[in-house]
Amino acid sequence: MDYNIIEQKMEKAIDYLVEEFANIRAGRANPAILNKVEVDYYGMNTPINQVGTIAVPEARQIQIIPWDKSILSAIEKAINKAGIGINPINDGVSIRLIFPELNEQRRKDLAKEIKSLGEDAKVAIRNTRRDAMDLAKAKQKASEMTEDELDMNEEKIQKITDKYIQNIDKVTDVKEKEIMEI
Repeated sequence: MDYNIIEQKMEKAIDYLVEEFANIRAGRANPAILNKVEVDYYGMNTPINQVGTIAVPEARQIQIIPWDKSILSAIEKAINKAGIGINPINDGVSIRLIFPELNEQRRKDLAKEIKSLGEDAKVAIRNTRRDAMDLAKAKQKASEMTEDELDMNEEKIQKITDKYIQNIDKVTDVKEKEIMEI
């Protein structure tokens, strides 16, 4: 069995989880929240980071300074359309996004969302484990491996799964603590 393929699939689940966590608005300015925002720039949908500079001048503020001042309104529209939950402020030179303080209820809601995303990632890991186990059983049934080899493969697959489940728990705990401490 090729355990590298199994680990690659499980790694993708963790990468996706980390990417989703970056998109969670946590009261602190994080430019990653703009990763999916695309601006209509001369008829082309262009990622926002390719039309200007994105800076974090303060802990709760993101500033977007376009290289072409004529697209300020297009950037503003794109941010509103993306639905990130923050109204852009256009000062004629740049766009500012000011993140409000999180209240206790919003923190709890975000913590629930984080746990839910963590559970979804664990399901993806377990699905990968199930597929690998099914493949090993099929090989054993086709007489390509012995019963002992099947047991060894299942044990190795389970160890890999446990390792990635622990990684998900760590990443989820770190993000949850970040939300609750802001």
